[in-house]
Amino acid sequence: MGGMPIDDMPWWRWRANVRSALHMLSDVRFHEECWLAGVDGYGDVTDAVYRLVEDTWLDNWSAEKYVGTIFRDPGEAALVDAAVLGVLRIMHQVGPDAPVSAYLGHQSWPDAVRAAREAHVRLAVNDGEDPDAPPQPLHALRAFTGAT
Repeated sequence: MGGMPIDDMPWWRWRANVRSALHMLSDVRFHEECWLAGVDGYGDVTDAVYRLVEDTWLDNWSAEKYVGTIFRDPGEAALVDAAVLGVLRIMHQVGPDAPVSAYLGHQSWPDAVRAAREAHVRLAVNDGEDPDAPPQPLHALRAFTGAT
C-alpha cells in the first residue's frame, strides 16, 4: 500500500482499509500460511470483513455511492459490491465468531475468494501496485493511514 497514491482520492484511508481487506480475503496462500496458522499481526476473516464495511457501510448500500471518493469508477464499485456480498453471505451463515476453518471450508468460499480477487486486482492495478505482492500486516496499514 505504500505506493498507493493518496492525493487523488478524497477518502483514501477508507480505500486503503477496503484494499487491505480485499487483499487478505483474496489470497488463498495467505489464508493457509497466516490465518489458518494463527500468525499474529494479520487479524482474521472477521477482522478483514470489518475493515471492508466498517467505515463504508458497504453492508448497507452499494459501493456505487462512493465512486469518486473511495472508488475510481463504476467498474471498481461493481467488483467491490460482488466481493462484499459474497463474504457477508458466508459470515451470516457461519457466524462472525466462527473459526477461520469454518469460512475456508464453506461451500461458497471459493466464489467469495474469486470475487475478492477480482476487486483486489482492479483496485491495486488502478493504484499502480502489484496485485500479487503478499498482504501487509495490520501495523503497516495503521502506519500508512495514520490510524492508532
